Amino acid sequence: MKQTSKRRVIRALGALAATTALTAIAMQPVRADTPAPIEIGITASLSTIPGAAIANAAKLAIADINAKGGVNGHPLALVIEDNQTSATNAVSSFQRMVNQDHVVAVVGTWISEVALALEPWSARLHMPFLVTGAASNDISAFVHKDYAAHKYVFHAYFPSAFLAEGVCDLAHDVLADQLHMKSAVVISEDAAWTKPLDAGYAGCLPGAGLKVLKEIRFSPDTADFTPIFQQAEALNPDIIISGWAHVGVQPTVQWADQKVPVPLAGINAQAGSSAFWKATNGGTEGVITTSTSAPGVANTPLTIPFTDEYQKAYGISPAYSAYSTYDAILALATAMQAEHSTKPDAIVAGLEKTDITGTQGRITFLGQSSPYTHALRFGPGYVTGVAIQWQSGTQKCIWPANLANAKPEFPGFVKLPKLASAN
Repeated sequence: MKQTSKRRVIRALGALAATTALTAIAMQPVRADTPAPIEIGITASLSTIPGAAIANAAKLAIADINAKGGVNGHPLALVIEDNQTSATNAVSSFQRMVNQDHVVAVVGTWISEVALALEPWSARLHMPFLVTGAASNDISAFVHKDYAAHKYVFHAYFPSAFLAEGVCDLAHDVLADQLHMKSAVVISEDAAWTKPLDAGYAGCLPGAGLKVLKEIRFSPDTADFTPIFQQAEALNPDIIISGWAHVGVQPTVQWADQKVPVPLAGINAQAGSSAFWKATNGGTEGVITTSTSAPGVANTPLTIPFTDEYQKAYGISPAYSAYSTYDAILALATAMQAEHSTKPDAIVAGLEKTDITGTQGRITFLGQSSPYTHALRFGPGYVTGVAIQWQSGTQKCIWPANLANAKPEFPGFVKLPKLASAN
């Protein structure tokens, strides 16, 4: 039986949890005779932690924007499609949102395979598409390859190469310098986003002070991670560097239950939300992951108000994709406001001029000359992300130094280098 996507049309969200004025767009108040809403499409897998975070953050974003008057007097509304992690469903719902709902842009997806399947349709239908959770380098490479035809795609999150760079910065500053670690085994799921991620790890981890002893890749369908952890442990590394998104709960739970003595760091995409603590029954204690931000961390003046608003509305902390989605919709609204238009080419022009403060940092997109055309600009003064560690059920920021609110701590079964243990 063919599976159809669940869909929810959400309109007039100005009153939804808009308790803080986070947006910085100067808008006119919405009149009593409110004009027709501007529809924005959302594509996400709503049963997953990152996918639900995309939809949740989108609701908060338009609620906050509508509370400030909407865009050029028009309120924003959402059409939310559950793509159920299926590229086929995502393509069908993308076409439906464009042709039936007449959305002006589509935002979302944390699955690279889905994003890559949607990009040709964005180009063909001249539909602005802001990818807010998927990481494959090929997303922005698609735009760079044929800018004139593919300019409607914006990678409003980090390409895998940038994610690897962030992990290597963490490795240098914390794992090597503070904890005196010298070696690592890389364990990544086999997916489109991790191929360039692992290549990035191989290129930058040695320079950060960690010798890569082995790279292990596994199928996302893997149920028993015992042989994988045994293979890694046999090499006696100081740290396991992960690349996990499609999976996360099972390997984390098994790492904790089996008391694998090697600490776990890198990218565990689902671990950024407090929903992950519940899903692993606390097995994520001591796990380090890079993310966009975390509770109590002030990347910018917008970050903590957004995080608090999200937790109040949904009862959990935001996953990484919540911050990137909120910022993407803020950028989209700013572009439409500045261009006084919702036409595709005008939106593209406005997005290319983006230079705003978001929840993650300063939000701008790379230009045509970059191989990562229309990707989020990464680096000091822009967006760098943070590293968080689960400590006693709470997310603590351990990197970068200017945002850190804790030092690394590990469960008793984890063995650290002697110098680190003595500190």
